[in-house]
Amino acid sequence: MEIPEGAAAAATATASGDGVLDFSRLSLSSFSADGVSDERRRDARQLYLSYNRLASLPSSVGLFCNLEFLDVSNNGLSAICEGVTRLTRLKTLVAKNNRLDEFSLPKDFGSLQLEVLNFSGNRFEEIPLQCMKLLRLQSLSLGGNRLRSIPAEIENLTSLELLYLGGNLITAIPPEVANLPWLSYLVLCDNRIQSVPPQLTRLHSLRSLSLHNNLLTYLPREILCLVHLQELSLRGNPLVVRFVKEMTYDPPSLLEFAGRTIKSRNIPYYPGDLPANLLSYLDFASKCPNPKCAECTSPCSSNPQSDAESEDESSVPAYRLQRVLLG
Repeated sequence: MEIPEGAAAAATATASGDGVLDFSRLSLSSFSADGVSDERRRDARQLYLSYNRLASLPSSVGLFCNLEFLDVSNNGLSAICEGVTRLTRLKTLVAKNNRLDEFSLPKDFGSLQLEVLNFSGNRFEEIPLQCMKLLRLQSLSLGGNRLRSIPAEIENLTSLELLYLGGNLITAIPPEVANLPWLSYLVLCDNRIQSVPPQLTRLHSLRSLSLHNNLLTYLPREILCLVHLQELSLRGNPLVVRFVKEMTYDPPSLLEFAGRTIKSRNIPYYPGDLPANLLSYLDFASKCPNPKCAECTSPCSSNPQSDAESEDESSVPAYRLQRVLLG
């Protein structure tokens, strides 16, 4: 089905007074902007072409000169037209679940002023270098592709706040990722990653790190220096499997859980509010003699004299890992 030209096009699309044109779910195999009036093209801020049968995006999309949001998801797109580079006000491009790869983008794609780009569910084996020129980009999603690596040029995207690369074939995290000062959400789950570079501790804005279902056998101790980290997902890694097996034979007591909750959430209390054994436990934790455990939430059994010598520099001690996984 093709969009009818002339006045009939206005009846085909769903339009609203706030600049939204919706051509989604119409089984369209082609699209032409010629049937849309000049006024509607000029007023359009959002254009939806998702859930159709488009194999390519025609250059006429560039006629929507004030477009800020474009959704072409769930089609059969194998190429993004050159005309999209004329959309100088475009901030969001959603093109997930198509047939795009690293050869599908126009040469000047990097000249766009995009803030949000979603290419998840396509056929990318590499992140196109044109994407590394989108200096205003705040959110980049390439989940569910065939990526094997993350280019070092990722460090160019200094405005990036969310990087979603889950569900690929990535084997390593380049240290250049640590040069993204505003990165808050890093999703690398369901890959083949075997290690985490200690440089990630420079991600001072990081709040969520998803690493589940990888091949991690250890974590660098520096990961605990991410003071703003609120969520760390590690399930489905050899590291966690081994740790859980060990914890099965030496699980933390209810006293430890209670003390950890009070300390980690900074819950105020008075001596008369808690049982004597819990008060004693908390007091002991706050006076931990180990200089490496400045933020202990429970008593530490490490010997401060032998701590540095006894721990493998490439791994986190069990009691600290317990805080990450169970605290």
